[in-house]
Amino acid sequence: MALKVQDQSSEVLAMAANWPIVEALLGGTAAMRVAGPAFLPQWPAEETKSYKARLATATLFQALERTLSVMSGKPFSKQLTLGKDVPKKIAKWCDDADQQGNSLHSFCADLMGEAMGFGLCGVLVDYPQVGGAARTQQDEKKLGARPYLVFIRHDQILGWKSEVAGGVTRLTQLRIAEQHEVEDGLYGVVYKKRVRVLSPGAFEVWEEGAKPDDPWILVVPPTATTLDQIPFVPFYGKKKGFMCGVSPLLNLAFLNVKHWQSQSDQDTIMHVARVPVLAMIGVDAPSPDGTGGTQLEVGAAAVVRLPPDADMKYVEHTGAAIEAGEKSLEKLEDQMVTTGAELLVIKAGEQKSATQSNNDAEGNKCDLLRITETFEDSLDQVLQLMAKWVKEAEGGHASLFKDFGAATLTDASAQLILLLRAAGLITGETTLREQQRRGMLAADLDPKAELAAAKLDPPPVPLPVASAPAPA
Repeated sequence: MALKVQDQSSEVLAMAANWPIVEALLGGTAAMRVAGPAFLPQWPAEETKSYKARLATATLFQALERTLSVMSGKPFSKQLTLGKDVPKKIAKWCDDADQQGNSLHSFCADLMGEAMGFGLCGVLVDYPQVGGAARTQQDEKKLGARPYLVFIRHDQILGWKSEVAGGVTRLTQLRIAEQHEVEDGLYGVVYKKRVRVLSPGAFEVWEEGAKPDDPWILVVPPTATTLDQIPFVPFYGKKKGFMCGVSPLLNLAFLNVKHWQSQSDQDTIMHVARVPVLAMIGVDAPSPDGTGGTQLEVGAAAVVRLPPDADMKYVEHTGAAIEAGEKSLEKLEDQMVTTGAELLVIKAGEQKSATQSNNDAEGNKCDLLRITETFEDSLDQVLQLMAKWVKEAEGGHASLFKDFGAATLTDASAQLILLLRAAGLITGETTLREQQRRGMLAADLDPKAELAAAKLDPPPVPLPVASAPAPA
């Protein structure tokens, strides 16, 4: 069956299968509760009323959000640097890259979070339509016309076509989902769904019909541009192929959902364990109408008369299951930190052919460094497209901070703990306890006492604090 303009392609559908779990986790507790049975199954024979109560009290340990914030922020812990080969006017435009007040640095920081969270996003390097108002570049300059960047999020990419020419893969068609704002009365607005279809040297725009089943309408007919290519650049988390990527933190996302479910179980058993059950042994039960048998009146001044050899006592939970649940949660939390920290562990390069470089510096890189280098390559393509719009020969290059990586997983996880603390995402006491578990601090150290003593003995010189962008 042929695809409609608004349909996702099979490649996008394959990637989209992993998006709901990340979207819900990044949405926090509220979004996970809305997702309901998708991530917190209802137990067999569990009453719906009980399940809804359990769901309404469940809370999320935001491991994915915290790790994504720290990891995507590391390349931007120092200012993005433009090379000397970047034309001056493009460098100036980068102070307001999207014409919404965001510098190229902050724009790219958000872009990295999206790419690492969902595996794929992109940048459309657009140029305003000036029509007959400008006949020369000088006219365009007076009108303030200049290329600018449009952030294309993961779920806006609907599908594409490509070709290989001269050994280079390039887009021949791209469909992007958009929204068009329409006035609704004096004070309100409504949003109409649109799809922009781009091809080399042209674009067109389609809009949804008045009713869901109505065919989409061509509202902007094919319009020519001055570029002979589609001005779109993909950005990847973990690149799987051209225009295909996956989140490098997907395994962490699944562990986070497991923690969400296990935490709910733990909260439930804690609730049950806190309420002891009064049991009477060796007594007659009342009849169905409530008469006869042993009647029980509960109160401080009440007296209970029991038959000979009968007994009455509170039955309480032993606590064994509670302790086991706590240990299971701690193990899961440690697994999540370890899984996130793996991005920082320096790994040996794959086996190389005789014609490939054997340079150790090229081969031994952590996954986050590889992702950052791929990101830089895409960013250079963005600069080149900006140059092409204004007929500059070269757009130049940009560099991100890349001095990170750890020799072992223990070092990497310890580093991640410090970054989580620096970002204000965990407490000082948790930081010390986690470092104790990794052998970085003495096992007999008392975290609370150490924090109290640290307040009385501050460092002589303030230490630099790593920064991280806000969660997506």
